[in-house]
Amino acid sequence: MLAFQYDMLPSRVVFGAGCLDKLPEEIERLGATRALVLSTPEQHKEAQQLVDRLGTRAAGLFDQAVMHVPIEIARQAREHAKALGADCCVSIGGGSTTGLAKAIALVSPLPILAIPTTYAGSEMTPIWGITEGGLKKTGRDPRVLPKTVLYDPALTISMPPMLSASSGMNSIAHCVEALYSKDANPIVSMIAEEGIRALAAGLPMVVKEPANLEARSEALYGAWLSGVSLGAVGMALHHKLCHTLGGIFNLPHAETHAVILPHATAYTAPAAPEAMSRIARALGAPCAAHGLYDLAASLGTPLSLAALGLKATDLDKAADIAVQSPYYNPRPITRDGIRAVLEDAFEGRRPNR
Repeated sequence: MLAFQYDMLPSRVVFGAGCLDKLPEEIERLGATRALVLSTPEQHKEAQQLVDRLGTRAAGLFDQAVMHVPIEIARQAREHAKALGADCCVSIGGGSTTGLAKAIALVSPLPILAIPTTYAGSEMTPIWGITEGGLKKTGRDPRVLPKTVLYDPALTISMPPMLSASSGMNSIAHCVEALYSKDANPIVSMIAEEGIRALAAGLPMVVKEPANLEARSEALYGAWLSGVSLGAVGMALHHKLCHTLGGIFNLPHAETHAVILPHATAYTAPAAPEAMSRIARALGAPCAAHGLYDLAASLGTPLSLAALGLKATDLDKAADIAVQSPYYNPRPITRDGIRAVLEDAFEGRRPNR
């Protein structure tokens, strides 16, 4: 007999090509009059265009967002928002920029309006992450959940094919772990499976034809579902490994997810047969872990931690840290087991478990 709990997260989503034109009215809907626009240095131009769109509703621009939200950058952004008298944040970009907006909202009442240009999915979650002293700390707080998200597929067309592929694999990872989370429920499982299907269908065409708006829409739709999935339930082994590798060794976020996902899935598979069945079905593959590895290979994303710059001598340290304060996982986490997962991921071997 079914028994579960499901807390629906309150957020407004506006989806469709051209919806960026609604930015001024969506800021007004929030009751905001002084929006601080956030971006990475690389997306300064796009952020400045938002400032121009907002006109007198823009308080200013902070374009120093970087991976893993270093505490030093978070503090700078918080002070900048305070000095400008900002009453909301508008983030444009991927998980790095959304994460910076969350770092501001974590210590202030400023609401967030997120404009994703990648498939990170973090814009739909109340999960924050900040790196301090070489360790990435994460948590959940309803204050950091963006109030409004504008999903405009046209904004993702300029995303390079390989970044699209790795960002999409990151999104698939959210869906995969949602299926075997301790908080899993039938509604989220349906959403997660559909997210995997949409991303697996859209990403190959995105890589082949980057300007294909239909494919971009399908992938962005899947990314939205992945964020919903991740936001509704807890994380497990895969995310713990990625947070460890990203925070300690500063490996690229999305690419690390793409590399680790098949191996963390293979490790967990014996303890989560129903979830594996759903993953395989969404991928159109006989085996979940093999299907994920083969999809990543077909998209051309990195397949090994070695390719991302990790050294063989780092594996023991990574394993030691990953088993400290472990996230929930259906299959119990052991140091030897995690070391083997990391070894496989380092070599880029196709999972054999």
